[in-house]
Amino acid sequence: MAVAVISEFNPFHNGHKYLVQTAKKLSNEPVIAIMSGSFTQRGEVALTDKFSRAKTALENGVDLVLELPTVYAVANAQRFAYCGVQIAKSFDCVNYLAFGCESGNVDSLKNALNAVENPEVNKIISEKMSNGDYYPRALQSAVREIFGDETAEVLSSPNNILAVEYLKNLTETDIKPLAVKRVGTAHDSDKACDEFASASLVRSMLRQGQNAGKYVLSVMQKITFPENLERIMLYKLRMMSAKDFSLLPDVNEGLENRIFDAVRSYNSLNEIISSVKTKRYTHARLRRIMTCALLDITENLQSTPVEYVRVLGFTKEGESLLKNCNVEVVTSVAKTMKKESNISRLLEKDVLATDIAALAYNDVGRCGNDYLQQIVKI
Repeated sequence: MAVAVISEFNPFHNGHKYLVQTAKKLSNEPVIAIMSGSFTQRGEVALTDKFSRAKTALENGVDLVLELPTVYAVANAQRFAYCGVQIAKSFDCVNYLAFGCESGNVDSLKNALNAVENPEVNKIISEKMSNGDYYPRALQSAVREIFGDETAEVLSSPNNILAVEYLKNLTETDIKPLAVKRVGTAHDSDKACDEFASASLVRSMLRQGQNAGKYVLSVMQKITFPENLERIMLYKLRMMSAKDFSLLPDVNEGLENRIFDAVRSYNSLNEIISSVKTKRYTHARLRRIMTCALLDITENLQSTPVEYVRVLGFTKEGESLLKNCNVEVVTSVAKTMKKESNISRLLEKDVLATDIAALAYNDVGRCGNDYLQQIVKI
């Protein structure tokens, strides 16, 4: 049997090690990490390459690392969670899904799920959003009206919201949720606590040339800088029509026209996003849209079923878990890409994402790394 963890490990830090160790201690089972690759859910290039992050995870308690397809790694919380759970349940041996969250209480998360699925709550959400509010705040406000402050408070943090999405997708499976309360610092906190620092703080420190060794488990030789992708992003955006923008995920209600006009009015990505941003269109949503534009990820593509698992690395015990997988196990991108299928359509974006991410290093990385890099074995 095994416990799955849906993750980004961007980078793998002490908080992630705590999550993995706690999951192992509570379940007494090996850990399968389903990890984002070259881009992350905030619509930003990963700090370092996926194979390096997989290696660090394997050296610190994870037994098998699989790639969460880029198409879903840059999706909203609902689709991100859906894809992760789909991969987890493709293994007969997975009986737990562990996740870090502020609550740490499965019952309170289940109450929040019931609130999220309540018809009256969703009616209020629709009304608030029609008046220009954005989903997270409309959700919390609607839940407060119907279910009170305690349940609404659960939905005030990103990790709890993602945890609720995990529970929603676990409903018709035999996989049990394992909520691990976060320790140290809050999500995206700019303050460290003892040996714990948020991933965003670690990324900021490293990109500013500061020593973050106290908070991470390995020294990264090469790191990315998102600003290195600015010009190719602007180039891509300027090549697109309003119709092209309308085909991207989460673009609706005329948002394509706002983006199209902003691209022609401003000369930086931050200016474009700031111009388009409203209460309804959050910074994170817009950055994901820009990344989908860069990678040619459409709404249609983000609805493609996940019928495979892509292996990034394993320990000896982790390798043995692969025999419990009910879908195609991809260990060679080159072989899989020879046949056109839903699998190759998704893998094609992983390859493209890796090649574009290589441009984000100050010393540009090589092209075709997905074809050249061997699976990490510990």
